[in-house]
Amino acid sequence: MKRRTLIKGALTILPTYWISKALGADSGIEAFEFAKVPFKSTWESLKNYKTPEWYKNAKFGIWAHWGPQCQPERGDWYARKMYHQGSEQYNFHIEKYGHPSEFGFKDVINEWKAENWKPDDLVSLYKNAGAQYFVALANHHDNLDLYDSKYQSWNSLKVGPKKDIIKGWADAAKKSGLKFGVSVHAAHAWRWFESSQMTDKTGAKAGVPYDGKPSKDMGNGKWWEGLDPQDLYAQKHELSLKSDDPEIIHQQWNWNNGCNIPDDEYNQQFLKRTLDLVKKYNPDLIYFDDTAFPLWPISDVGLEFASFYYNKSNKSNGSTEVVINGKILDQEQRKAMVWDIERGQSNNIEPLPWQTCTCIGRWHYDRRIFENKGYKSAKTIVHTLADVVSKNGNLLLSVPLRGDGSIDSLCKAVVEEIGDWMRVNQEGILNTRPWKVFGEGPALEAVVALDRQGFNEGKGKPFGPQDIRFTTSGNNIYAIAMGWPENGVLKVKSMGKNSPHITGNLKKVNLLGFEKDLAFNLNDTELEIKLPKIKLSLTYAYVIKISIS
Repeated sequence: MKRRTLIKGALTILPTYWISKALGADSGIEAFEFAKVPFKSTWESLKNYKTPEWYKNAKFGIWAHWGPQCQPERGDWYARKMYHQGSEQYNFHIEKYGHPSEFGFKDVINEWKAENWKPDDLVSLYKNAGAQYFVALANHHDNLDLYDSKYQSWNSLKVGPKKDIIKGWADAAKKSGLKFGVSVHAAHAWRWFESSQMTDKTGAKAGVPYDGKPSKDMGNGKWWEGLDPQDLYAQKHELSLKSDDPEIIHQQWNWNNGCNIPDDEYNQQFLKRTLDLVKKYNPDLIYFDDTAFPLWPISDVGLEFASFYYNKSNKSNGSTEVVINGKILDQEQRKAMVWDIERGQSNNIEPLPWQTCTCIGRWHYDRRIFENKGYKSAKTIVHTLADVVSKNGNLLLSVPLRGDGSIDSLCKAVVEEIGDWMRVNQEGILNTRPWKVFGEGPALEAVVALDRQGFNEGKGKPFGPQDIRFTTSGNNIYAIAMGWPENGVLKVKSMGKNSPHITGNLKKVNLLGFEKDLAFNLNDTELEIKLPKIKLSLTYAYVIKISIS
């Protein structure tokens, strides 16, 4: 068995015991004897992966996509866009901090202190909202490790808040009884931070380099003395093709279309950092913001990480009890990891478990959304949850945090309302499986196809009282209706006498949160359910439990 790594057009061959030999002693990572465990670092071997039952049952997770880019409170990809002259973040940065040749993102990190971060309180809030797992940002494309990182000197214990962020989150999750995950995005820093190499094209600072290529000795007498900024920016390389086009990066996300290819030192460093993260914090889930595994197809380090992670779980649990999320996967790749769709949903019941990731606001905190009252409503989140779960998926919901680590009042209110709904209706969500059809109603006539890694969220027809999503558990079918009908009668067309989907007899019908059985009429074309005259609260979605004998 051999490992192949493509490095600037050259093909090198390394043996499969690479992790054991290269990392076993140096990294503190246990060197497993791969011959005694089932997973090798190949797609063919990793396709034997089986999603653990805890994840299939969980359905709902909450994510703290929180790090130094939240400090300016100006939205997504701040550390990249602050270096694009004329961009909204560039203009904001000039006004707040000064020119990026003099005050770069490394200096934004120094401003980030996380002084009001209370992980126990936040995770408790998330658990009360019905979340079954919690995911914390371990690093973003900005390349700062938010943990006690042996292989990245730019980490949150040495700079910024001087705190072990991941340990704080992990301890809080364990205390609350939630499964714990981490998201890892740093594989893309090489390409993503190329904007920091550039200069203004016009104006008084035209041609003056931004701070993307300072040397270590330039920090003498400054706050970052002793640190090498290139360990953060990773810019000792030529720019990718058309790198001055802010949007071209999306076409190069898979390391193609003229993207400058990372060298093997960068790839191995990423692997060491990620293995170190697993060893120290033992997460149940790792979310990769990558096409398939990190650095695939230019390197096999993502495959090597996956084999190690799965084998580590097997050794500890006797089975693979961990999850890896990845994006833009073909049907075969979805067997090796759990497919994640960003800000979008599948339009079918998927044969394998999958996940939607979305956010109440923006991924990185944007104060303007709070000021303009622009967060997604609890209604929108609940509708998304029901739709995703009906199709064999999970919802991972990012809840924005301010730079100081606090949650604002409007965002907190959304989370609390989701919890109010879940306390009444979670029986129809948690521990369920898809029914024979995922749903019915007018919204099905206006579905929108996925775009790249997702992004079909909110583009279809809004849900209304005639839209229903189905789940099942045991002898029960749950019909989740997306609104209360004006005449008080819910009509379920998928459950008429002539429906091919019903086997057995309808025993009784209940409304979750209402004590009495409901009257119903079954005819050839539909099941008519008479709802109580007094509506429950939060009836933008309610759950009918249909018992079959």
